[in-house]
Amino acid sequence: MNIFVVGGTGVLGRAALRALMPAGHRVRSSARGEDKAALIRSVGAEPVQVDIYDPGSLRQAMAGCDAVLRLTTKIPQLMKMRDTSAWVETNRLRTEGARLIVDAAIAEHVPVYIHESVSFVYRDGGAGWLAEDAPTDDGGTAILRAVLEGEREAHRFSESGGRGIILRFGGFYGPDASSTPEMIRLAKKRMLFRVGAAANYFSSIDVDDAGRAVAAALNLTAGIYNVCDDEPKPFADILRLIAGAARAPKPLPLPGFLGPWIYGAGWKYLSRSLRISNMRLKQHSGWAPAVKSAADGWSRISAEMGAGNAN
Repeated sequence: MNIFVVGGTGVLGRAALRALMPAGHRVRSSARGEDKAALIRSVGAEPVQVDIYDPGSLRQAMAGCDAVLRLTTKIPQLMKMRDTSAWVETNRLRTEGARLIVDAAIAEHVPVYIHESVSFVYRDGGAGWLAEDAPTDDGGTAILRAVLEGEREAHRFSESGGRGIILRFGGFYGPDASSTPEMIRLAKKRMLFRVGAAANYFSSIDVDDAGRAVAAALNLTAGIYNVCDDEPKPFADILRLIAGAARAPKPLPLPGFLGPWIYGAGWKYLSRSLRISNMRLKQHSGWAPAVKSAADGWSRISAEMGAGNAN
């Protein structure tokens, strides 16, 4: 397939390129600046200088493509999440950016549009499993409001006659995710706190598994698909695993009422219990996570860090 990736130099974009190129696809990707263009070339894809807020530039970049992949985000660092200004660009990418990309894809008669989303939009599900038809809401936050608005663009693409595919990802982690070394550093400094009981389920996904899911989604029918590992864990367990990987003491406990002060609006969804099911994607695409649980993933990260220190 001829594929245009918007956001190929981001965490998910890089992982997707690593999965797409060996499969024989001809891939072009947006790249801002020569350093990022060189990164795209290094995996065998073609870099394209494109302004994603310029309709003409977008149409030119995706002309003749069989699929367009919107993988654009700019997530702030963990300790800056409470600053609403840190989310402005991500929210714009998810709304205006998605709208312009879909407009261009429809105008160029692109058959497939894949849209990156997040599983945090689900309402608290307690200990129950959450499939794609589970209720969603924005939690009263601009962050999730932008996510759901972006998803509507993918539905609009399907209504126009194409295949709009929404991938709702769990929390990214892995050696190539900038949040991973950040969490390791925080754990070592004892600044990675367990807020409240942290008994809510948290669904994770290894970045490389996420990239393979993007490639596997190309042949899916239109709709929503969850992308997470097989064994969501209580958030307290996730924090314990991170501390273990960092060879740090267990996270310090803080009372739950401090959650909004630490994470800002993000606390409204980080405190939700989200035990996400990946069954639909597995059944319809044949994809399955190589890293089955965060316990396996963080153990691997710990071993890789140990090997790096040994060298």
